[in-house]
Amino acid sequence: MTIPTLTLNNGVTIPALGFGVFQTPPDETVAAVRTALEVGYRHIDTAAAYGNEREVGRAIRESGLPRDEVFVETKVWISDFGYDATLHAFDKSAGKLGVDTIDLLILHQALPSRFDLTLDAYRALERLLADGKVRAIGVSNFMADHLADLLDATTVVPAVNQIEIHPYFRQPTVLAADAEHGIVSQAWSPIGGITFYRDAGHTSTLEDPVIGAVAEAHGRTPAQVMLRWHLQQGRSAIPKSVTPTRIAENFAVTDFDLTDDELASIDALDTDHRGGPAPEVVTLETFGRDIPEA
Repeated sequence: MTIPTLTLNNGVTIPALGFGVFQTPPDETVAAVRTALEVGYRHIDTAAAYGNEREVGRAIRESGLPRDEVFVETKVWISDFGYDATLHAFDKSAGKLGVDTIDLLILHQALPSRFDLTLDAYRALERLLADGKVRAIGVSNFMADHLADLLDATTVVPAVNQIEIHPYFRQPTVLAADAEHGIVSQAWSPIGGITFYRDAGHTSTLEDPVIGAVAEAHGRTPAQVMLRWHLQQGRSAIPKSVTPTRIAENFAVTDFDLTDDELASIDALDTDHRGGPAPEVVTLETFGRDIPEA
């Protein structure tokens, strides 16, 4: 089974479906990533703030796969924003991952309360890109206005914007802004996991009757339908699991197609109600944490 690739705005290709390790404890990360690589995933998404970069790197090395066959994505946490701090954040992440080059390095939050630090951090990413230490750079949890302010002040257009996207929170304004600038929209919580481990004001996407009906029509699971929805609409998606059967299930999404009507019916489920924290809530005072050295 071959996962489609997306070509980023700098020509780098990325597997459209990645494997995420958010909230995966370090002692479970090696086994989960190893399973994902055995299933066929070739894109692993982690972050400095997840505390499991070291284990991701270990799993990739132990897989025996050539380094250039696994696309590694990680994120700089807000505590390391600022030009020099972000340059050092690369060293910390690369050291834990055990790699010389990071395929995609992104800013984890917009940090609107200190956007001056965000801009300095992004300028550091531009430097890392120019120096060949990263192959592509991007952002995460940036709304349309944050993107506009970033583009006004910097040179390199982000390759990726990783945001909360699932049937109950589609973010059409951000999707349109990303598309306008050739930025790949990458979905975290792509099957709406945020809707069932956090009080987001609505029920689980896995129990939605519309999604369930589409799944039944194709002989698939609701999770597979949602991942197919992302891929057919040109997005990258980062599902996560530590359960081997679900890791495999989430990967098996390339051999069926949703109809235009089915895609539209899933689009129509949007409640405009985010599950994760709003960007302005994420401040250094409330979410700052020290990221350990490599």
